Amino acid sequence: MSYDGGFSGSEPTLREKILRLNWGLVLLVTTTASLGFAMLYSAANASLEPWAGRQMVRFAIGVAMMIGVALVELRFWLKAAWPFYAINLVLLVAVEIIGDIAGGAQRWLDFGVLQLQPSETMKIAVVLLLARHFHCVDVEDVNLPRTLLVPLAVVLAPTALVMRQPDLGTAMVLVMVGGAMMWLAGVRFWLFAALIAGAAAAVPVAWGFLREYQKQRVLTFLDPGSDPLGAGYHILQSKIALGSGGMFGKGFLAGTQSHLNFLPEKHTDFIFTMLAEELGLVGALGLVVLYALIMAWGVAIALLARSHFARMLAMGLTANFFLYVFVNIAMVMGVVPVVGVPLPLISYGGTAMLAVLFALGLVMCCHTHRNIWINRRGGS
Repeated sequence: MSYDGGFSGSEPTLREKILRLNWGLVLLVTTTASLGFAMLYSAANASLEPWAGRQMVRFAIGVAMMIGVALVELRFWLKAAWPFYAINLVLLVAVEIIGDIAGGAQRWLDFGVLQLQPSETMKIAVVLLLARHFHCVDVEDVNLPRTLLVPLAVVLAPTALVMRQPDLGTAMVLVMVGGAMMWLAGVRFWLFAALIAGAAAAVPVAWGFLREYQKQRVLTFLDPGSDPLGAGYHILQSKIALGSGGMFGKGFLAGTQSHLNFLPEKHTDFIFTMLAEELGLVGALGLVVLYALIMAWGVAIALLARSHFARMLAMGLTANFFLYVFVNIAMVMGVVPVVGVPLPLISYGGTAMLAVLFALGLVMCCHTHRNIWINRRGGS
């Protein structure tokens, strides 16, 4: 059976969609988030306020949204790719004009009941739009310059706006997820090598455009001990807490570095450090295993999908999830410079939590509609 829009294969009924929902993935996500609730409860010294209780409410709303997104027809998301990207780009521009300033950064829009950070939702918009773009391109045309101009513009426009906020971490993730999408689409390695070489050559010029605190973060990353009570304080305390946890940790609610307030941002960027101090290497590896299972599920969904759009979308969003996890954990371990990238489903934050669940909803949508085929011109 076929129907309009270049699709073939019958669209499942609502009942069929509900039965096809990946409830195992929902359970896995809930388990991971519950670990985050426990850490936020501990961070507030055995209290649901001010973080754990609010995070639970946001998660409940996010899960309902995730399931709703998974039930929407796949072709809707293909057609919505350009409008969704355009709205997020406008919101990023609005941040420049009327955005709230906090901690020296201008990243949020205040809508009264919700503070939105458009850079988080822009990561999803970039993946969605690039999945549509490469879906509509013939395989033999992927490496043509005219084919690559659109993806480059789609990635670089929001990256430039995010850099101005300034938010170096999110800008890095946008570039990396854009590169991952182009690699998944089949862009040749030598083109990546040329871009990387060009970026390396531009480092001296880019250095001059960095804010003073960003330069200090890079220098501190190279030598954390040069300013132990200043710029190097965060990462040094993080390493101390990580090491003090040992194999099995100091016990839930018993972390000294976190509860004596030596560890900064324990409920957001450095929550993995707090978890490792209280639950030890075993607890930290347990969280990594949960993340690995979520990502493995995303890859499996992509491989089972019939349409190129669904494969690109599921793989791209899984890559985005991986970058969240990798950058945050590498940051608190001192492997990469300190940047503001939250730990997905664990760190406190409204926009980040909802963005991750929205993205997982799109991955589940690819699973719910895995048997739907969309031809190369289906999005035109």
